Amino acid sequence: MILALATGLIFVVSAVFAMLGMGGGMLHVPILLWLGYPLKTVAQPVGILLNGLTTLVAMVIYARSELIDWRGTWGMALVALLCAPLGSIVAPLLPAETLIMLLVLMILFAASRTLLTAARPEPVDGPPNRLRKLAGLSVVGLAAFAGAMLGLGGGTLISPMLMWLGYPTKRAVATSAFIVTVSSAAGFAGRVGHLDASWKLLLTLAVAVTLAAWLGSSLMVSHAKPQWVKYAYSVVLLGVGVKLVLPML
Repeated sequence: MILALATGLIFVVSAVFAMLGMGGGMLHVPILLWLGYPLKTVAQPVGILLNGLTTLVAMVIYARSELIDWRGTWGMALVALLCAPLGSIVAPLLPAETLIMLLVLMILFAASRTLLTAARPEPVDGPPNRLRKLAGLSVVGLAAFAGAMLGLGGGTLISPMLMWLGYPTKRAVATSAFIVTVSSAAGFAGRVGHLDASWKLLLTLAVAVTLAAWLGSSLMVSHAKPQWVKYAYSVVLLGVGVKLVLPML
């Protein structure tokens, strides 16, 4: 019963987050926590594994549609590759309550940021200039470090940052999927030694996120309107943040 509930919830989350170039790790982790799985040995390592698998499938779909800016963001992917393992190393040294509070802050930041920008016109700028690229490298490094530390992939900050750099929403989403895939792979490599989950759980959830990511990314390419996706995303994030905070009050 618990596995079936986890599979259904994570399927929905992964489909929505694949539309945004994110893996859904920020909701995968809370879902697994609510269902009673341990934070550091199951929720976080499984969360970042599913995060990377979601963005990997989405990346393939977006690449086929030629939406990914490979040349403009390879440097960001390299920074993510280097910073994510550091976050995974730091995570086991911190108390579980501290990690949960950091997760809540990241969720609330992402929700408020998305709500504030959802109604703005689509960016139409060209490729980012050198100064913005340097700022982007810094944000990606921070996002990869924090994401791996919290069992996420960093897409919470990366997608909005790419839009700020001047990428239209669909191109930002697709390119974020590429960077988050690299970040998640590096973060999971740093956590695999702490993983203590059954093969049944891993395989079931892996199949669910693969199908969900294919569905979500395909919808984004062909039908989805970025504005309503962002609004729905913000509402869900705010609800998760509140639910995580209430038990700690």
